[in-house]
Amino acid sequence: MRADLLIENVGQLLTLAGPAGPRRGPAMQDLGIVEDGVVAVKQGRIVAVGKRGGFEGSITPDNVLDAKGRVVMPGFVDPHTHAVWAGDRRDEFEMRARGATYMDIMRSGGGIMNTVRKTRLASADDLVRESWPRFSYMLAYGTTTAEVKSGYGLDMENELKMLDAIALLNVEQPVELVPTFLGAHAIPEEFADDPDGYVDLVVDEMLPEVADLVYRIGEESRPDDPMPAPYVKAAEFCDVFCEEGAFDLEQSRRILARAKELGMKLKIHSDEFRSLGGTALAVELGATSADHLVVTPPEEIALLAASDTIAVALPGTPFGLGKPEYAPARAIIDAGGALAIATDLNPGTSWCESMQMMIALSVRYMRMTPAEAVTAATINAAWAIDREDQIGSLEIGKQADILILDTDDYRDLAYRYGTNMVAQVIKAGEVMFEE
Repeated sequence: MRADLLIENVGQLLTLAGPAGPRRGPAMQDLGIVEDGVVAVKQGRIVAVGKRGGFEGSITPDNVLDAKGRVVMPGFVDPHTHAVWAGDRRDEFEMRARGATYMDIMRSGGGIMNTVRKTRLASADDLVRESWPRFSYMLAYGTTTAEVKSGYGLDMENELKMLDAIALLNVEQPVELVPTFLGAHAIPEEFADDPDGYVDLVVDEMLPEVADLVYRIGEESRPDDPMPAPYVKAAEFCDVFCEEGAFDLEQSRRILARAKELGMKLKIHSDEFRSLGGTALAVELGATSADHLVVTPPEEIALLAASDTIAVALPGTPFGLGKPEYAPARAIIDAGGALAIATDLNPGTSWCESMQMMIALSVRYMRMTPAEAVTAATINAAWAIDREDQIGSLEIGKQADILILDTDDYRDLAYRYGTNMVAQVIKAGEVMFEE
């Protein structure tokens, strides 16, 4: 068998291979570890993976990469980010340090609307330039695929501008981006006295426009081309912030139900500060994921666990806010729920590009094991963005998104923190970052 690349001399090979479906309960502990493994790649896809002895002499590679006995694993998948924006909110960070709450800041005109005002003033090219370094950091810390939301425009023109910027970044830098429309991120200032009027705008005008919008990303592909088709949706998902001070349950239902009618996949911000029933709504509508879940009540944890909706915990957000309450990951896992983790990268509460930090926080504050946290950052995170057939594990036919860690034990991802454990990042078979 010919291969473009052979990774050999692997100490711990974390394949994350397993049965079909997201990992639940005890299955989240199984990383599919192979000792003394190899991975072969051809045309950006994995063509062989397993114990070295099983492939002795059968692979003829053009290039060989010596892992030097270190850990090799799938690239991290970050399934919830707001990574494209303009400006910063350092002043609000200092206000919180002096005792102001997140909701205090929102009520005073800060919070999301602070970033909306700055993002509206920026061009799409400005947003690309300002956001690009964040994706460079994400790649260096091992993220090879990330979901990215709009939501700092909050009108037709500026939401479309944000989606344009996300599409440009998707073709101009290596981290693969999955776009989400979050026009229902907050009630814009011009609709402060008419929130239902803004919901009407989202439902009647913005969603139909976004659902039909596609971008051309390259030359026409051949029938046998293994790469994606040259046309992609401007937004694969529709999300809504179902929270006190944002969108109530019925407003959230209207928005998500309309998005579903238009063929969009669904996500929801729910139970970050107060439970409004958003998690139950996500299950009812068949949402791909429900995210935050800090105050999700036991009865909705049970509903979530019995559904196909992925629970996405965002430990960087309570950490960034200095709050002691984190998503009840242990309860979700023990109930049989499929749990993923994400950075929630955003300018107000969690400016952190590192999934390694999320693993460290998950183990310390959400009572997860290192193995569960790795599963949540890879294969379950891929399920949370509907990419489980392409990424999240090292299996034959999947995209060769691979990390080589600067350690011989994967548990160092949780044990050590504040440093970068990634030595090399391979995206679709190409080395994109080296320590």
